[in-house]
Amino acid sequence: MKGSIVYFSHGGGPLPVLGDPGHSKMNEFMERLPKLIDRPEAIIVFSAHWEEERISIINSERPALYLDYYGFPDEAYKIKYEVHGNPKLAEKVFGVLQNEGIDARFESERGIDHGVFIPLKMMYPEADIPVVQISLLSGLDPLQHIKLGELLRGLLAEQNILIIGSGFSFHNMREFFNDSDDFDERNQSFQNWLGELVTGDSEYKEMREKLINWKDAPSAKYCHPREEHLIPLHVCVGAAGRAGEIIFDDLILGKRALAFKW
Repeated sequence: MKGSIVYFSHGGGPLPVLGDPGHSKMNEFMERLPKLIDRPEAIIVFSAHWEEERISIINSERPALYLDYYGFPDEAYKIKYEVHGNPKLAEKVFGVLQNEGIDARFESERGIDHGVFIPLKMMYPEADIPVVQISLLSGLDPLQHIKLGELLRGLLAEQNILIIGSGFSFHNMREFFNDSDDFDERNQSFQNWLGELVTGDSEYKEMREKLINWKDAPSAKYCHPREEHLIPLHVCVGAAGRAGEIIFDDLILGKRALAFKW
């Protein structure tokens, strides 16, 4: 495999680049992450913040920023990240999907959302690596997204592409703002399950099956009342087809979160 795959937690809206102390560990991780992987020729991102009924692929030469957050300080709406797109790579992805009978479309007007530009601004502040964002599918079916990743596996064999699943391994919004100082045993049990599954000795077939049935995991629905922040992991595991390694295991906004690399 020439390319790399990373799944990480992208934090709360624009807060990571606004100096929020609850993201300090995440910021440190994002800044050193490029040293953990080979510098890619291009980046493909699946963000928790874009769902469509058909797989949609941004094919703009210069995608804008979609500031898809509300109620933050004025500086949150002045963030710049002048990234280049990669229409040729977008066409290549479209062709792979089309050859497999997958319904897909190009998107030229939507910008890249904060699940893309916030982490990339920390990882590659020069914005000198072209980026293609691909949507999740409405309905968030785990199997569909694992299969989507599997279809993209061949691209990683041919080209030094970085595939990013940008989500959050814990995403219960109400609990982020819970003032209790109690150790979150429910989150701990789910993160333990997830870490052991993704990095363990299971055959890919078994890992795949357990991710399809992720709701059976301990405290799964507590950690993910809605699963849009977990589903990018399914794409990543499908693209990798094997176990990965944990590269982040620490607190973000007071909750334990994980990141993986393949």
